[in-house]
Amino acid sequence: MERIAIISDIHGNLPALQAVLKDIEKRGVNRIVCLGDLVGKGPSSNEVVDLVKQACEAVVQGNWDLGITYPQELPEGLWQQKLLGDERLQYLKQLPYAIDLTLSGKRIRLFHASAESVFHRLKRKASKRERLAMFHHTPMTGTPADGKEPDIVGYGDIHIPYLLTLNNPSEKGVGASKERRGLILFNVGSVGVPYDGIPQASYCILEGEADTSMQAGFAIQFVRVPYDIEQAVRFAYEARMPGSRRYELEITTGLVHLEEKN
Repeated sequence: MERIAIISDIHGNLPALQAVLKDIEKRGVNRIVCLGDLVGKGPSSNEVVDLVKQACEAVVQGNWDLGITYPQELPEGLWQQKLLGDERLQYLKQLPYAIDLTLSGKRIRLFHASAESVFHRLKRKASKRERLAMFHHTPMTGTPADGKEPDIVGYGDIHIPYLLTLNNPSEKGVGASKERRGLILFNVGSVGVPYDGIPQASYCILEGEADTSMQAGFAIQFVRVPYDIEQAVRFAYEARMPGSRRYELEITTGLVHLEEKN
């Protein structure tokens, strides 16, 4: 049985990432995939990038990862760019958009925000049409040789973990595909800055038979990990990071601050 940890939205929170990696190790999981947003918000973006590169077998690009490579005008953006340096910025700029995996006969697609763009947000209460669009091939996700769309899609971006199932009704007309039942859409939540009111790091574990076309048992487990939030807050103030107060409010409450969008 293969087990893969899925992490996302670390946002420069090194104590949270370290706690999650320790939890993953204790559970005996040796494969980790990161769904982006390594940087921003927190004070340790440089150390987070270095640790993720070391720990993860694959990393996809988030909106912060791409956005921080653009010319910056706001103090926080300039501060983060200087902290990261040219080599790490180049690494973030070239990260892939999405990856596909196969477990227990199911095709799993993982990306940061949506099938359209790292800047296109799918909220938890999106319409069914918007949710089904997450399973479509786009110029950003690419199309596999067999043309098969994923059975399961996992993403990050909104910092709120959830899972739901969907049925894709058949469409009338030439070339219409049959109804696809039991599609699974899940959000992994955020390691560094959760927004569901629980100030603990969030990640997921996928479990199934590796690289098989045969249907087999499959599981998605949500994990919450406590970490040293006081240390994370102290790191921000010691570094004199712009936006430290907002960051403190978010990680201590598990809620988005009104002056900052995720």
